[in-house]
Amino acid sequence: MTGEARMIPMFLQPSGQRITVFGGGHVALRKCQQFTGFKLTVVAAEILPELQILADRAVVARFDPANLAPYLDGIFLAVAATDSHELNDTIVAAAKQAGIPVNSATGGGDVLLPSIIRKERYTVAVSSEGLVPAFPPYVAAQIDNFLGPEYDAMLDLLAGLRTEIRTAIPTQPARAACLAAVLASDETWSRLKAGDRAGALAAARQAGGLPSD
Repeated sequence: MTGEARMIPMFLQPSGQRITVFGGGHVALRKCQQFTGFKLTVVAAEILPELQILADRAVVARFDPANLAPYLDGIFLAVAATDSHELNDTIVAAAKQAGIPVNSATGGGDVLLPSIIRKERYTVAVSSEGLVPAFPPYVAAQIDNFLGPEYDAMLDLLAGLRTEIRTAIPTQPARAACLAAVLASDETWSRLKAGDRAGALAAARQAGGLPSD
């Protein structure tokens, strides 16, 4: 492992933070669909009707690239999603100068939006860190095909065992070892794949060294 700085993946709780999206076409629409829960302002000379519905505020106007400050004031994130590479670069530069994280449809921003696999109980994100944009969707599709319903079932099983594990096992390292043993249990996985929740729970307790009912 080298000392080279790489991008850091994280999941954000929206909590109403404000985002300004520059651009009113299909690219901007796709970007906005990934920011459900944020306060979205869309700025463009022309804005798709479905994007106007999605946004909290739609500003139909030609903005001055030389003065973007009014649209950047107090926001959490800027998104450059126009059909002009040059204009997107200008937006990126203005956001960075203002100390605001920025995502760009044409690259150069410091925030990337990953390809997402959203299951019932968990989410997986894939990114090539901007190297090849076509790569993450392909990888995400392969992972999605692999992740069957038994993974949601395993997560539910582990969540249900947490209180029992805290009561039965006094130290955190031992609790972690118990969970690892359950996850490594072929019998537990086999029962989950077969839809046998009761059998999976019994196998999990045995694998983790927990008292059986």
